[in-house]
Amino acid sequence: MSALFPALLDPPNRVALRFGAAELTYAQLAGAAGALAAQLRGRTRVAVYATPSIHTALAVTSALVAGVPAVPLNPKLGERELGHVLADAAPELVLAAPGVELPGPLAALPRIDVDLAATGALPTDEPPLTAPALVVYTSGTTGPPKGAVLSRRAVAANLDGLAEAWEWTADDLLAHGLPLFHVHGLVLGVLGPLRRGGTLHHIGALDATTLAASGATLVFGVPTQYHRLAAQLEADAAAAAAVGRARLLVSGSAALTAVDHARIRATTGLAVRERYGLTETLILTAATAAEEPEPGTVGRPVTGTEVRLTPLPGDDSEGLGAVEVRGPSVFDGYLNRPEATAAAFTADGWFATGDIGRWTASGTLALVGRSATDLIKSGGYKIGAGEIENALLEHDGVAEVAVIGAPDDDLGERIVAFVVPAGEPPQERELIDHVAALLAPHKRPREVRFTESLPRNDMGKVQKAKLPR
Repeated sequence: MSALFPALLDPPNRVALRFGAAELTYAQLAGAAGALAAQLRGRTRVAVYATPSIHTALAVTSALVAGVPAVPLNPKLGERELGHVLADAAPELVLAAPGVELPGPLAALPRIDVDLAATGALPTDEPPLTAPALVVYTSGTTGPPKGAVLSRRAVAANLDGLAEAWEWTADDLLAHGLPLFHVHGLVLGVLGPLRRGGTLHHIGALDATTLAASGATLVFGVPTQYHRLAAQLEADAAAAAAVGRARLLVSGSAALTAVDHARIRATTGLAVRERYGLTETLILTAATAAEEPEPGTVGRPVTGTEVRLTPLPGDDSEGLGAVEVRGPSVFDGYLNRPEATAAAFTADGWFATGDIGRWTASGTLALVGRSATDLIKSGGYKIGAGEIENALLEHDGVAEVAVIGAPDDDLGERIVAFVVPAGEPPQERELIDHVAALLAPHKRPREVRFTESLPRNDMGKVQKAKLPR
């Protein structure tokens, strides 16, 4: 496909976007996008105040149709973070839903309110596939947020690879309740169905009743959402049966526990597929629709993407390696940061993800965590925090868990587990022995700390840097 959204050029007779009671057919979307695109043509970059609304979906679509890179902004950014992003990206104007109040630094920009009822002709030309489509800012966990420049080719190639993996077609109705300022909710969750010519129903939250009524054939969510959904479905057999009529459930952005895999399957009859990606690379691997998924793994490389594991130093890594990738979906670099861009790639041109993984016997990828926070060096061993977390989550008394390495004079680092209990907290020794029975003894926690909650970001990922060491 040469156009990013072929269905807009020849609109099918179906709904393209539905957010609550607001919806746009393909013909209406083409008209509204054409009208807004006419106001954007020739701009260098435009910001989109990315509330979870149909206006955000229309704004980003219009910018891409106009050939103007869009910078989606998290509405929850603090004033300092927002000021940094605006200074770095230097958007010429901001697109927002009518009536939405913009925070201080953003309010100073020229503003265009997104009009759902406007009508105009779509541009007859598109920029080359090498042109930038999006500047998506990282979460800033290791410094100020950096703007990852994603090309039109990266977006198109990745969505087409996922369509192949998930057998995604125009007949699919996708339902999700994800935020629209990042890859999962925006690129996969909005641009994905529009590229296929299908329908997106943004349901606000992955609620059992709403999801059951959506008629979804395809569902996207993050583990926190699926964990809550599992409990709702266990209490509502009718909703579980309705959700079970979907074709595919997909989870991403963090690992889904084996326990929640089993709970979802028991209630709906569906096995959840997991996938793995980063802002800089889009989706690297995905469990396919055609294969039985393996809980604890994130599938095989998406077509066109190469993934390799570079051995870790020493001979004590037990098959673990640093995950590196190359392919058409890898970003063009960090905006205004040539040194950071160069540092992100190996000498032979592979992007270093910062993740640690291993290949399973079946050829799928299993992740054990981030090299910076999840690779624990204890007693001469390199240990992945993820496999310890998965083992603990198999205990009935554990609702959530995060494992870190804390400084230790004897071991170098000792394994510490922060546990959110499921009801009355179990005994610390019981959990330590539970892990020792499932994994090698050196992988058992040396300490268990019980807590009411774990710090998480907007995508549900645990922020381990905020855990006390």
